[in-house]
Amino acid sequence: MDTWACALELLGMLVYAGAWLCVLATTLLPQWLTMSTALLPVESYRLGLWETCVVQDIRGTECRAYDSLLGLSTELKLSRILMCVSLAVGMLGMLVAIPGLYLVNSCGEHGGSRTKRALTVTGGVLGMLAGVLCLVPVSYMAHLAVIHFFDEKVPDVVPRWEFGDAMFCGWAGGLLLILAGLLLVNPCLCSQTEAQPAQRRRYQAVSASYRKHSEYV
Repeated sequence: MDTWACALELLGMLVYAGAWLCVLATTLLPQWLTMSTALLPVESYRLGLWETCVVQDIRGTECRAYDSLLGLSTELKLSRILMCVSLAVGMLGMLVAIPGLYLVNSCGEHGGSRTKRALTVTGGVLGMLAGVLCLVPVSYMAHLAVIHFFDEKVPDVVPRWEFGDAMFCGWAGGLLLILAGLLLVNPCLCSQTEAQPAQRRRYQAVSASYRKHSEYV
């Protein structure tokens, strides 16, 4: 494998790990949505997947977990499930892709290069799938926030939820997971494409030598 392909694999794994940490932070942070009121400028509210927080200038931050799972809204339940699945798929993709890296000494038996290529491609595909699973709940929550923010039926004096830092972290993590998957898949596909003409030329040379040998006999 060429040096640039090895560099792409290493870059893909580094981006993969950083993106997975971003998705983990997005899942745990309570800043999915934030809300502040003009009546109480010293107080603001934060909403996450697992808890809600009240931020005050005097008392600091006070967080409280949700009382009941059944009492959660549909979007929070869906976001919890998809974010946890995204973390699981992303971790599985990293564990599958690491043995397939060119610099990792594994799969040394016959056909090992093909096995390593398959592991790397599988890890990259799982990474892209994890990125999509992360982007879906984040974008859906953002969509609902935008709809409620511009709802004309709600009076202007009523405070509205806005985007929190966790949503931007989720968008970054999902896109980076997709990018990492592409970085892992691209070198393997390119090397496979380059190997096919070489195998074809080798087969033609063997056929020609066998034909000459048959004619000589």
